[in-house]
Amino acid sequence: MTIDRLRAHWGFTRMPFAKDLAPSMLHAHRSHAEAAARITWCIDERVMGVVTGEVGSGKTVAVRGALAGIDASRHTVIYLGNPTVGARGLYSSIVSTLGGVPRFHRASLIPQAQDALATEEHERGRRVVLVLDEAHLLDAEQLEGLRLLSGAEMDSHAPFACLLVGQPTLRRRIRLGAFAALDQRVALRYAMTGMEQAETADYVVHHLKIAGRSDTLFSDDALALIHQVSRGLPRAVNNLAVQSLVAAFAQSKAIVDESSARAAVTEVTAE
Repeated sequence: MTIDRLRAHWGFTRMPFAKDLAPSMLHAHRSHAEAAARITWCIDERVMGVVTGEVGSGKTVAVRGALAGIDASRHTVIYLGNPTVGARGLYSSIVSTLGGVPRFHRASLIPQAQDALATEEHERGRRVVLVLDEAHLLDAEQLEGLRLLSGAEMDSHAPFACLLVGQPTLRRRIRLGAFAALDQRVALRYAMTGMEQAETADYVVHHLKIAGRSDTLFSDDALALIHQVSRGLPRAVNNLAVQSLVAAFAQSKAIVDESSARAAVTEVTAE
């Protein structure tokens, strides 16, 4: 089986459930929309926010959606998706993105990063948005580094907006006494949840429409099973829906029925 044959069988203009959708094409279910709204508020208010959710809940997608809506001429986004760079990597990325050459010694790199953040706002009129993805993997030194970056001004006027995005353990870690000073700087916390059953069905229909099919392609039973197994988590829905399409195609079916969805569940959950 090839992708071209699968697309031809279903009459798709593109494969549905792809990861390369433009922000305007994303499905704005409740949790996604609420997360994006809160992220936008954090950016506008220049505060620190923590967005958490299970693997595949759409955290990064919500961030993408929110960032797509800000004025690119007035904001500078620094996105760090790899926490393994350490505290020095955190400071160096900030300095490099803002046009500087990171100093060698960490003791001088910290104030350099602070100065770069302040300069971007006060001299260039651009608000910095620092996004740390997979933030549950940040080590203690990096979390302390964020507190140092925010500085004493954070209680009154923040030099940048900061978003920590990660799995639920992130919330618990920041609550630990060792990070009390950082925890006090968190102005917003939001936990993303899975979609409701009706949202899952609408999500699938939305992606099929983008792929060129606006008619009924999944039976209600198939959608119910996909929702139940995925718990409404978008990434799991994507995987199950695609495998359901493959299973139905293999049997030359015109729609994805419950048996096709069950075959997909077996394929996706097999060890």
